[in-house]
Amino acid sequence: MTGAQPLEAREVVFGYERDRNVLDGWTATFPAGAMTALVGPSGRGKSTLLFLLGLMLRIRGGEVLIGGQPTSRLRDRERSSLRASRFGFVFQDAALDPTRTIIDNVTETALYRGADRLLAASRARTLLDRFGVDVPVDRRPGEVSGGQAQRIALCRALLGEPQIVLADEPTGNLDPASSGVVVDALREHAGRGGAVVVVTHSPEVAVACDRVISL
Repeated sequence: MTGAQPLEAREVVFGYERDRNVLDGWTATFPAGAMTALVGPSGRGKSTLLFLLGLMLRIRGGEVLIGGQPTSRLRDRERSSLRASRFGFVFQDAALDPTRTIIDNVTETALYRGADRLLAASRARTLLDRFGVDVPVDRRPGEVSGGQAQRIALCRALLGEPQIVLADEPTGNLDPASSGVVVDALREHAGRGGAVVVVTHSPEVAVACDRVISL
């Protein structure tokens, strides 16, 4: 579809079983080259919305479009393929696999896409150096600090230069210096043409974004 946005939500409806709808006819577009903040009170459904946009939850109504492509009727394998090829994810708790090394955590999604292992590992090391993760890459996540873990998660998200980056409170547990590193990297990714969506309670992070959407 010519001129399609990287990520769109059209009249999205979602609610958990026995609950009223968390989202009821919610619509937004997330353009390339922009960093968008999703803000609002706790419990309003910001993280849920991010999981819907990232195809980790299924909507009840409406549509989520990736590059103009409707996704509501896709099979799980097709959704997984889209997540791997189009998205990078940064979660509040870093969500690293404690059983795998740092380098394996960073390269996991790239290898799932079929990337060359040596090239992926080389780029991973470059990103780790750039973001100041000054620890041996054969260490496990339990052997690094919270700030380092979040930077490792950022490296994983950016490794494949994804079209869309979704970040859920990426600075929520970080000191100011680490927060600045994360926000600057996300802004830079948007500046290279990515669509970046950040759930945040931080006024400082929201101010750093190009757009703010309140829930």
